[in-house]
Amino acid sequence: MKKYLLIAIGSIILILVGASIFRGDQKEEKSGIHQEDISNLQQYRISAVEIPENISFAGEKVPVDLYYVRESLDKELTVNTYWHSSTLLMMKRSSRYLPLIEPILKEEGVPDDFKYVALIESGFENVTSPAGAVGFWQFLKGTAKDYGLEVNKEVDERYHLEKATRAACRYFKDAYEDYGNWTLVAAAFNAGKRGINRQIDRQKEETYYDLLLDDETERYIFRILAMKTIFTNPEKYGFDVDRKDLYDPIPTFTVSIADEVPSWADFAKENGITYRILKDFNPWLRQSYLKNRHNKEYKILLPEAEYLRNGR
Repeated sequence: MKKYLLIAIGSIILILVGASIFRGDQKEEKSGIHQEDISNLQQYRISAVEIPENISFAGEKVPVDLYYVRESLDKELTVNTYWHSSTLLMMKRSSRYLPLIEPILKEEGVPDDFKYVALIESGFENVTSPAGAVGFWQFLKGTAKDYGLEVNKEVDERYHLEKATRAACRYFKDAYEDYGNWTLVAAAFNAGKRGINRQIDRQKEETYYDLLLDDETERYIFRILAMKTIFTNPEKYGFDVDRKDLYDPIPTFTVSIADEVPSWADFAKENGITYRILKDFNPWLRQSYLKNRHNKEYKILLPEAEYLRNGR
């Protein structure tokens, strides 16, 4: 009797073990994870980013020995290093737009580092903020008009890259007359000169790094510095981008108009392109027509047709 009981118990154990092994195989098959996959996953590591010991903005040294300066830079470097998709796309776009922005900054006598202001403001896209700031440089309507940009129902030159860049340069140079310091100039572009002046008076301090500012302006310069650091040495921060992956500039020419345009769609077809492409190259044209009651001369940017395929 004992012999049969032992055989029965042994059979039950074998059945349970077999079922367990079968379930394990099923789980592994469902998950698709095998031992070699686990080994590969274990090779992926998230590492702390390297913080440069010497860094400057527009030739002005950043005091990275101050603990809160170092930690603020660390935060923005970490965010932009590991926010891969956003930073990668900005790198791709920069290849198309920096060749337009950099010569204007140089011609206007504004430090080259200010190109990173446009980058963090808009990511080199014609975005509109909740506050109504528009374009690559994120001008508010009043400030845009103050610095010579036309803003109305039909034309909004905040979307005109060349004109908006020159307007931004005029702002920067005016602010530099007030502060004598490019870092505060950049901060004022975010917070407004009135906002920066209020904090200078309240806190009795005169440098950006010594002021306590609102969170957005507190991060502003460090976001610029982070993008400058990553763009200057992308490989160090994990970005391996081939030249072929970048968005090339598309050669263009201009057509001048000084009268009414009843239909931009018709104008586009007459020039061998679509309405969509016309608006891509002239986003400052805000309607499907232009009444142009004062017969103002406008220069319309048109692409060289042979470069529209693949951007090359």
